[in-house]
This record gives sequence, structure tokens and C-alpha cells, in this order.
Amino acid sequence: MTLLRDRDLAHAFDHASRTYDRLTGLNPGYRADLLRSARRLRLPGDGAGLHLLDLGCGTGVSTRALLRAAPRARITAVDASAGMLSRALDKPWPESVRFLHLSAEELSTAGEGPFDAVFAAYLFRNVSDPDAVLATVRTLLRPGGRLAVHEYSLGGSPAHRALWTAVCQGVIIPAGTLTGDRALYRHLWHSVLDFDTAAAFTGRLTRAGFTGARALPLAGWQTGITHTFVATAGEAAR
Repeated sequence: MTLLRDRDLAHAFDHASRTYDRLTGLNPGYRADLLRSARRLRLPGDGAGLHLLDLGCGTGVSTRALLRAAPRARITAVDASAGMLSRALDKPWPESVRFLHLSAEELSTAGEGPFDAVFAAYLFRNVSDPDAVLATVRTLLRPGGRLAVHEYSLGGSPAHRALWTAVCQGVIIPAGTLTGDRALYRHLWHSVLDFDTAAAFTGRLTRAGFTGARALPLAGWQTGITHTFVATAGEAAR
């Protein structure tokens, strides 16, 4: 299967935005795991005085997790899908949160930042050039700024691939077919199988110049399927 990329993927998310929150709500632990990953940024003082970036915010579920983890921070949330952003904007937000219609690749020339931390959920396996996006993130982060990536990234065991395929074929793709979004959820299935393993993405972070890169597991059925990756931007990032 050819994966959806760039404009085609954004359009697929536009269409799926109508039912996205309802479908992700069927995933046990979906919101709790996002909050766990956001808290793994370990931001001091509830984020007081910090400017945070939610990169690929979708319908704002990840933004809500970041806000709960750092309620006193200023948050900029961006996404390439206008439909997903529209759903996010329909929700109540404090004045400290703002949303922008930008792709990850566009951020480098948008005049945004610098940021004290970046949170990116379910983003990197969906971009055409993850190394280029990581380079952009480094330039946007202050030296010593923190990155947390919440991503479907398999642990490398054949059992993890088999479980992911079983969940997709038995639950995710049939549900997406009912909503008219079969292509997007088939993309989800294959994008995870084709993406870096947890060890490979940790290595990618290190090669991109981040320090202290680690893959942290998540509990429940997603153990070995979804990880939080944490890392720090070094002095050379600026």
C-alpha cells in the first residue's frame, strides 16, 4: 500500500475529523496515555513562564493533555489539517492556548518560537521527512529545551507486529470503514508497520543532535506498540 502523505493525508484527516474523537475514545487508555507522555516532559512549576509547542495537535486531545500537565504554561498548537483544527477550536480553551494552521515543515519560516518544550503526538510516522522535521524542532527549541514524542513505534518483536495487525484488521479499519475513512485507517495500519522501531527512532533522535534520548513504554495493550520518546536539545540547536 502507498502511504498517504502531505496534502493527501491532510485532506484525509479533514474528512475524518467529524468522527475522530469518537473513534479514538474507543481506544482504552488513549487520553490517559497522552497525559502520561505530556507529564514525562517533567516541566517545573506547572509550566509557569514557559512557552510550549504542541506539534500536530489534531482535534486538541494532545493539547488538552499538555495543558493538564502544565496548566500555567503558554501553549501554541499547530496542525496541517484545517478540519482537525476546526474541531479543536470548537472546544473551550483558556487564553493561554492558541491554534495555528501550519504543517510541521512550515514552522521553520513562520516566525514562531523559541519554545521551552515540544510535544508531538502521532506525528513523525506521518511526515515525509522525519529527519527534516526533527531538525526544525531543534531550531525551535531553546538550548536545554525538552522534547516528548508520543508515537506508535513497535518494540521490534514479531508479536508486536502481529498484535497491531490484529487490532487494525479487527477493530480500527472496520470502524473507519463505517465512517467513510477506510483509506486513512489503512494508512494508520501500514504507517506503523513501516515506521522506525522504538530503538531506531531513539537512534534517529540522537543523530539529529538531541541528548539523553530514551524510549519509555506505556502500559496496557499498547505495551510494545506505543512509546514516549524523551530527549533534550543541546547547545548546538540554536
